[in-house]
Amino acid sequence: MDYVSLLLLGFAGLGIVSSNSTVTIAMLVLLLLKLLGLSQTFPWLEKYGLTAGIIILLIGVMTPLASGRISLQTVGQAFLHWKSLSAIGIGMMVAYLGGRGTTLLGSQPTIVAGLLIGTVLGVALFKGVPVGPLIAAGILSLIIGRG
Repeated sequence: MDYVSLLLLGFAGLGIVSSNSTVTIAMLVLLLLKLLGLSQTFPWLEKYGLTAGIIILLIGVMTPLASGRISLQTVGQAFLHWKSLSAIGIGMMVAYLGGRGTTLLGSQPTIVAGLLIGTVLGVALFKGVPVGPLIAAGILSLIIGRG
């Protein structure tokens, strides 16, 4: 078994130990694709996986609005309370950071490894959610002046 497969297996194990099925499933799917000789899917996943993931995430976030669980009146009231206005501002800032992060990840591929390891560890050890790489890259882009 090669070192990449061992690393994926190690991250899957970390997901199991930390009871984080997201990390476990993602690592096992990648390992399975690799072991089944379906590595030709990796360039496609690398190119479109992030976009597909963001689309699925956005669908999940917007479903309460689409289902009617959050009314149009509630959306309108978001502009009347300081907490909701703060949420709007923070949402805008995070979207901005995500955009900078996408640019940085595209222009500085050597940084990707550190961000991925940090994200997987954060998800596995701190019960985080794996939306961190873009935001982390955006914050990093502010620190190193790129993006």
